[in-house]
Amino acid sequence: MMAGGQWFPFLLLLGFLVRGIHGSAGDADPTYRACVEQCEKTGSVGNVSISHCLFSANDLSVNNTWYMQEPLYLQWKQLNCRSDCCYYCMMQREMERATLGLSPVKYHGKWPFKRIYVFQEPVSAALSALNLMMQFIGWLSFSILVNYKLPLRPYNKRTYYEYTGLWHIFGLLSMNAWFWSTIFHTRDFELTEKLDYSSAVALLGYSLILSLLRTLDVKDEATRVMFAAPILAFVTTHILYLNFYALDYGWNMKVCVVMGMIQLLMWAIWAGMKRHPHRSKLWAVVFGGALAMLLEIYDFPPYYRYVDAHALWHATTIPLTYFWWSFIKSDAEHRTSVLVKKAK
Repeated sequence: MMAGGQWFPFLLLLGFLVRGIHGSAGDADPTYRACVEQCEKTGSVGNVSISHCLFSANDLSVNNTWYMQEPLYLQWKQLNCRSDCCYYCMMQREMERATLGLSPVKYHGKWPFKRIYVFQEPVSAALSALNLMMQFIGWLSFSILVNYKLPLRPYNKRTYYEYTGLWHIFGLLSMNAWFWSTIFHTRDFELTEKLDYSSAVALLGYSLILSLLRTLDVKDEATRVMFAAPILAFVTTHILYLNFYALDYGWNMKVCVVMGMIQLLMWAIWAGMKRHPHRSKLWAVVFGGALAMLLEIYDFPPYYRYVDAHALWHATTIPLTYFWWSFIKSDAEHRTSVLVKKAK
């Protein structure tokens, strides 16, 4: 969430975009490509046999159970076949390169990671899950604070804090984005990639709306709709474009950077002008987010085939999430206190 939790959607997307550029040196290697092609035909790489690639002979048998003959099941096996072939050919090729004294290279935009069971990037998947948990804890503690600990309006029992509903939606979108990040790092398919990107873009677009509404202190519902409608229309169109026309990484990066920089500017100006009593938490996330961006810019091969710069970036967003929700709760307490005093 750029500048204060608005850094997170932007950082999330930056991580995806940096890693999402295909056409790397590894997958352009003729030896690797020939290995994958042969594997998909024979179902083996060296001494490794890949059962998913044997679907043609087995899954069409009339003696198999009904689900093994369903088109979706066969497509899933084909996806697993190609994924496993790419993985074992990549590992084999990297072993060959290591014996020649060559450094690791990227394959399909990613460094060669060693799997643990079904987890293609186990450390990033685990840290994404931790981020999901931190978002849930932050959202839940915020809900308890505004609904049970802070005073409610006597005539309708609603919260005094004017942005309660908006932060609830933000929490749900954040959890959704980290959920699909976890899935994507577990199994990287076209479907999981698109869900990952779409969720992150939706979060970033909504965070832009939220940053404008909060920093400009927009409380009237009609005015909020006027702010939100064009941004929602644009973000929806952009997501549809990525999913059904072309997953254009370059265009997506431009869109996300523009939305992210607008948020950064809005929050920075607001923090400097409003002199919010809890602005130190806001600045902590701003500077922490800036440092976290360096991990995505300064990329390096994974240590022991498990931990790369992107995985470390996932680790940095965990404390940033804590500070951001802490600021949101402090903002709710501050605004409630001001409104309660006015009501007396």
